[in-house]
Amino acid sequence: PPRGPRVTLRDSQFGPVLFDGHNRALYLFTRDPRRKTRCYGACAEAWPPFYAKGRPRAGRGVDRDLLGTIERRDGRRQVTYKGQALYFYVDDPRGQVLCNDVFEFGGTWYAVDAKGNPPA
Repeated sequence: PPRGPRVTLRDSQFGPVLFDGHNRALYLFTRDPRRKTRCYGACAEAWPPFYAKGRPRAGRGVDRDLLGTIERRDGRRQVTYKGQALYFYVDDPRGQVLCNDVFEFGGTWYAVDAKGNPPA
């Protein structure tokens, strides 16, 4: 299988949280059940899914055993961490976390710490 995207742990104003290999913050959505996603349509436009072709790779500080993927309705694979689907926020500048603890689309969006939880 092809090499998937890299997930790294970087410092933010909320402490160390997950970023992709292009320095974009990653978020979980509290409305998502484990290993599933409910974010489609307008939700997925505001919060684009973190897609993977191949197995996601763990950077320093990231637990490789917590990384995985799920299949979306369109057949594309979305990266998960501790069973939670991961997303970007469309207006986040690279290297910044603007939308931690934001309620939108029926759930709360959180940055993700190394254990797969919202930052303390």
